[in-house]
Amino acid sequence: MNTNLIGLHHITAVTSSAPKIFDFMTNILGLHLIKKTVNQDDVRTYHLYFTDDLGTPGTDITFFDFPNNPKGRQGTNGITRIGFRVPSDEALKWWQERFDTLNIRHGNIETLFGSQHLYFSDFDDQQYQLVSDENNHGLGAGTPYRESPIPTEYAISGLGPTYITVNYQDDLEHVLTEIMGFTKLDTENGKTLFELHDGGHGAQVITESSVILPDQFQGYGTVHHLAFRVEDESALHYWIKRIKAAHLAQSGFIDRFYFKSEYFRPGRGVLFEIATDGPGFLQDETYDEAGIHLELPPFLEDQRTEIESHLVPFNTEKK
Repeated sequence: MNTNLIGLHHITAVTSSAPKIFDFMTNILGLHLIKKTVNQDDVRTYHLYFTDDLGTPGTDITFFDFPNNPKGRQGTNGITRIGFRVPSDEALKWWQERFDTLNIRHGNIETLFGSQHLYFSDFDDQQYQLVSDENNHGLGAGTPYRESPIPTEYAISGLGPTYITVNYQDDLEHVLTEIMGFTKLDTENGKTLFELHDGGHGAQVITESSVILPDQFQGYGTVHHLAFRVEDESALHYWIKRIKAAHLAQSGFIDRFYFKSEYFRPGRGVLFEIATDGPGFLQDETYDEAGIHLELPPFLEDQRTEIESHLVPFNTEKK
């Protein structure tokens, strides 16, 4: 049994608008809405899953749209920038021109830890980066969405290095390296790069230390949690025991139907999850229907009428 954490599994963020984030993720970034469902802990809230073509683990960004949620504030003790992978340095130039054309706020193409990247943000001031895989190694990328408006040679192919900002850098480093199995690779410009098992961009986080910034205030425009991959449920139970032995705050086993998981906190403000690669997103609907209709896991199906009464419908049909 392989009990190692493999790499990034998914990132879940908070949006002010489910329809607007659907437009941004599909029409601007070219991702596939593979699952339109609800937050299982707050069923008044949509939970939208955007992935590569087939919902490959490690390609998945998801969003909640909590009702009446205030705007969040970036700060310390939070996950502060979401990473995406693109195939090449040339792809970054293409994206820079696309962002200019579409009036998407972005920075300049820069180099960090030997790879070029491009920062950008969405309508909620959620912070992202595109990272070039030109010099990357390790975990393979996903398959670009076949109906994406983005040419395949430039398309986003998965999650990449994601930023975590804390005021307890030493303690976070201990959790990452001594408990989770990360290797500390390099420090540059006040940022430190960690990687799981030579997995490359699909298995990296970047930490920053700040004792000046106020704590991140979670609301729309901020990240809710960052999840890491394990192969199966047996490996997940290994991690539940390991995290419990480390005396970190944790949820214990949770069945999300599309995957099994547990949540834990490596320190104040930051929420991690460990999630299994399967069963996957296409077990309850076909590829052609994925993301179009509201899907509920079996244990919520008998509440469908009540759940739908609290949601504002919006059209996610493929164009």
